[in-house]
Amino acid sequence: MDRYLVISSDCHAGLPPEQYREYVDPQFRDAFDVALPIQIEATQEAAKKFLVDDINAEWRNGQEEGLTGAWDSDARLKVLDRDGIAGEVIYPDGITEMNMPPFGAGISLPVEEVVPELQWAGARAHNRWLAELCQMAPERRAGMAIIPLLWDVDQGVQELRWAKQNGLKGCMLPVLWGKLEGYDHPKFDPFWAECQALGMVASFHSGPAPMNDYHADNPGMIGFYISEVCWFLARPLTAMIWGGVFERFPDLRVMFTEGTAVWVPEYLRLLDFRYADTPYSAKLGDYTSHMSMKPSEYFARNIMIGASCMPRREAEMRYEIGVGNLAWGSDYPHPEGTWPQTEGHLLETFMDLPEEELTPMLGGNLVQLFGFDEEKLAPLVAQIGPEKAAFRSSA
Repeated sequence: MDRYLVISSDCHAGLPPEQYREYVDPQFRDAFDVALPIQIEATQEAAKKFLVDDINAEWRNGQEEGLTGAWDSDARLKVLDRDGIAGEVIYPDGITEMNMPPFGAGISLPVEEVVPELQWAGARAHNRWLAELCQMAPERRAGMAIIPLLWDVDQGVQELRWAKQNGLKGCMLPVLWGKLEGYDHPKFDPFWAECQALGMVASFHSGPAPMNDYHADNPGMIGFYISEVCWFLARPLTAMIWGGVFERFPDLRVMFTEGTAVWVPEYLRLLDFRYADTPYSAKLGDYTSHMSMKPSEYFARNIMIGASCMPRREAEMRYEIGVGNLAWGSDYPHPEGTWPQTEGHLLETFMDLPEEELTPMLGGNLVQLFGFDEEKLAPLVAQIGPEKAAFRSSA
């Protein structure tokens, strides 16, 4: 084929907040009615605090129809077709359309100032709707179920099974665990075992950070936040590697999304250095014998990086990160994403890279990870996929 199969590792979808009510279990609907205006006000305040309110208003001008694709299947397909994107991995949405799931069940999945039972209810409401959305175009959509795993591993296993049975392809887990037990703890082993057995991808999405540390009266607050948010995304990976999770579950696949990829090479060098026998580690006792491989080797085998809006410099680091460990993402429908200028972005990032490397990073890696059917997508790719010749400057 003379066109590339493009699958976005990072897209977002969510209902207008009031429409989640019908997906919430009946016993929680009164609580939903009370919480809804509080959620909307808090989301609006967050938009102001993180300086996205004015940017959103300006960026939305003229984009209103495409933005309805955050919840409207037909509008969404039109957007992706124009962007040349045949498939997508779908996470919950948030500030852009004020459409995060209820009860604190959004991207951040906080463990403070939430009621666990209600957060579970909000997650299940979103998962029910997301399953419906994905069933409208199942060959194109890989939905990620929200699972607030930190509260209850057994419930996590049950929700994962429900997600599998209802056509979802993986799950999004909390990034921060606060005072609760982290992902190095063996209590999570039944969940990792079920992910491995069902072929469900566990995923962590960037965004969560200790928000109370970021004060709006600091003029550099946003710089403070965006400089370190990727390290919080990487923390579950650090816990899982040193906790031996990938030693016990060699077929477990985990994706880390929208946290950039530029940190990966130095991060892996650091972990490998700490794994090696050095004068620095000699006095610390045995902390590696439960691991049969270096941290970088677990990464190469078990990890995918969803490199949203991948800049050229990250594409040029592909050998240090691993061509098989990188998956491009558009971040639709967020203003920091590539839509509606995806074609230009792709050319800027990937011009003159070898086809055998572009093919996996643009879509092939996610075909393997999530089981997208290339044959079913082929007729669509023939119509909308970016032409391979466009990525060769000599063409």
